[in-house]
Amino acid sequence: MIFRISFLNIHFNTHFKSCFIKFCIIDEAEGRRILINSCILDDQQRGKLGGKVAIVTGSSKGIGAGIAKHLALAGASVVVNYASSKQDADRVVNDIVKEGGKAIAVQADVSKEADIQHLFAVAKSTYGRLDILVNNAGVYEFQSIENVTVEHYHKQFDLNVLGLILCCKEAVKYFEPAANGSIINITSVVSTAPTPQLSVYSASKAAVDAITKALSRELGPRRIRVNSIRPGPTVTEGTHAARLISTSFEEQIVAQTPLGRLGQPDDVARVVVFFASDDAEWVTGECLTVAGGWVN
Repeated sequence: MIFRISFLNIHFNTHFKSCFIKFCIIDEAEGRRILINSCILDDQQRGKLGGKVAIVTGSSKGIGAGIAKHLALAGASVVVNYASSKQDADRVVNDIVKEGGKAIAVQADVSKEADIQHLFAVAKSTYGRLDILVNNAGVYEFQSIENVTVEHYHKQFDLNVLGLILCCKEAVKYFEPAANGSIINITSVVSTAPTPQLSVYSASKAAVDAITKALSRELGPRRIRVNSIRPGPTVTEGTHAARLISTSFEEQIVAQTPLGRLGQPDDVARVVVFFASDDAEWVTGECLTVAGGWVN
C-alpha cells in the first residue's frame, strides 16, 4: 500500500484566543483520505508548565515521545529517557529544540535501581529541580498460559511494576517541598479489561492502578499528586511492529470504539499535560481511561 503524507497548518483567531491547528493528511493509493489532528496547542496550553522540569521514562518513541513533546510545548524542560534507542531519543530532543523547547536525552534501564538513580541525578544537575515524573516505560508480550515462563513474568513485572515503584521512590527525593509534584503513571485498559494471552501484562498494569491509588494517599500530605492514564489501543511503532495495525484486530477494536478510530500518542499526551499542570491541582488518585469509549 502506498501513502502520500502532507501537512496542513491552520491559524485562526477567535474572540477569546489565537489558535493553531496542525493536521496530517494521509492519502492512500485507493483514494481514501485520512485527516489526523496531530497537534492542538493554544496560547494557554503553551504556558501551562513554564519553569517546570519533567522526566518521561521510555520516551524515545510512541506514546512516550508524544508525551515528551507536549510537555515541552507546554513549557517544561524535559528529560527524554531511553534504554537502547539513542537515535530515536536524540530525534525527539531535536524536535523539541526546533520548536524552542528544552530537552536532553538520558540513557537508563529503569528496571535497574542504579540506572534510575543516574537518570534522576542527571536531571537535577542539568535543570536544578524536578516537578513531574511520567512513568511511561513498559513492555508487553503475548503468551499463552502454557508457555508463560519465569523470564516472561520478570521481563514485564521488573519494568512495568518494580521499575515504576523505584522511579517513584527516587522522585520523592527530588520533588521540592510545597512545589506540587506530579507523578503520572501510564497503564492500560487491560488493567480492568484483561486480554487473552496477556495475563502477565494485564496483571502488571492492574498493579500500577493499585500503586497509583496507594501512593496518592501516602504522598498527598506532601503535596505530591499521583494519577494514572489507561490508554486504549494506540497507533505506535510498537503496535505496527506487532502487526496489529491494518488487520482484523484493528477492525475489531475500531468497531468496539464509539469514537470510531484507534488512539494516537497525542490523545494521551494532552491528558498528561492536564494532570501535570495546576489545572489538576485538586485531582489525585485517579485512573483515567483514554480510549475513545472503547468497551471490551
